[in-house]
Amino acid sequence: MASQSRPGIVLVMLLLNAFATPLMLSSTNVALPGIAEGLSLSALTLSWVPMAFLMASAMFVLVFGKLSDGLGRKRVFLTGVICVIASSIFAAFAVSGEMLLVARFLQGTSGAMINATQIAIISSVVSPKERGKYIGMITAAVYVGLSAGPLLGGIVIDQVGWRAAFVMHVPLAFVVLLIGLFAVKEEWRNENPTRFDRVGALLWTSSIAIFCVGVSLLPSLIALVLIATSWTILYLFLRHARKSEYPLWDVKLFFQNRVFTLSATASLLMYAATYANVVLLSLYLQSIKALSASQAGLIMMVQPAMMAIFSPIMGRLSDRVEPRMLASAGMAITATGLFILARLHTESDITQVIVALLLTGGGFSLFSSPNINAIMGSVTPTYYGSASGAVATTRIIGQLSSMVLVTLSISLVMGDVAVSPETRDLLANAIDLSFTIAGCLCLLGILFSVSRGRLHTEV
Repeated sequence: MASQSRPGIVLVMLLLNAFATPLMLSSTNVALPGIAEGLSLSALTLSWVPMAFLMASAMFVLVFGKLSDGLGRKRVFLTGVICVIASSIFAAFAVSGEMLLVARFLQGTSGAMINATQIAIISSVVSPKERGKYIGMITAAVYVGLSAGPLLGGIVIDQVGWRAAFVMHVPLAFVVLLIGLFAVKEEWRNENPTRFDRVGALLWTSSIAIFCVGVSLLPSLIALVLIATSWTILYLFLRHARKSEYPLWDVKLFFQNRVFTLSATASLLMYAATYANVVLLSLYLQSIKALSASQAGLIMMVQPAMMAIFSPIMGRLSDRVEPRMLASAGMAITATGLFILARLHTESDITQVIVALLLTGGGFSLFSSPNINAIMGSVTPTYYGSASGAVATTRIIGQLSSMVLVTLSISLVMGDVAVSPETRDLLANAIDLSFTIAGCLCLLGILFSVSRGRLHTEV
């Protein structure tokens, strides 16, 4: 429906949220060593702290995106904000690893409600000619939140403790909620929403959950059975989505558009290679190099800061220079940084970490905006909604895959042992293995990126 809300007040609501949620995510990563010590968690259980959030987000972002068409996008968005507040407080008071993982799963479910509706809401209140500008502002807020989280979170954790990392964003979330309830009066929904795809939702959510559990149990036989089962269910989901009249996710573009498919695959591989950087470096800097949380946070903010600075510049550049060349060069630079990180050991100099983060952050900014430009430029306006959904979903699946990679490396190298001074050499080996695999994923991504074909007819 047409909105009478001023775009400005809606944008303020979304910008505050776009900053607050990444702030919580990145500050929580800095808190991981403190969480491990405070709750006596093994390295394998600790890896589930970020992965539980991402698993829930991946499971439900498509579900809530579809439900919001009928229930109302603002309603689903504000429900997500309320649930984020409640689950964050729940996480801060966790007294066991099991309680914390439940809280993180609930946080991820809440985040899925927000991620599924945020761009749709701003698109409902601005003209198509201004949509890109507003989406760019929201994206910039996300990167600022990611940049500020490690430093602010580190300072708060040093002063108050790891539990504070889960609630430092709550005041901002309350402001978002108040704006949504009292200043944004309108609701946005499809006047004729399509039937909800229950079969597709069941297949999608179960495939993600079974896969994550299976990876955490490697290298056991039951793990292989679960992973094979998850891939079988995913195949059934794709088959169902292609035949369904109202699918949970319209996957037809993946089978009809070469540029779109290869660009989306490159995006998935890039996020799979880079998302877990902050988790791995948080463990390395604090558990191996014995830095404080604030010192580690200051170093870790280098990568997202590079992304925040250069992503808008590279987005404008991709309007003139062939996006596949920019994106492919970005993946190559990122791979270089990842392979430098793969050579870290207990005596490595911190300068090596900073140089690597400058490369991974710069490479990611060179990749991200041009790649999104390639994805959206490869489809007609009729498919903008499906393409946007694909961008969000491949991003979350890539992020989840990145944490699955960390869990797999820790499981294979360390097993289910506690993070302690006695196991720091094993932890260093697991971190090196993770970065090595991540670098190889980037190299694979380059092949997809350069093979996608040209977007611009003249370069």
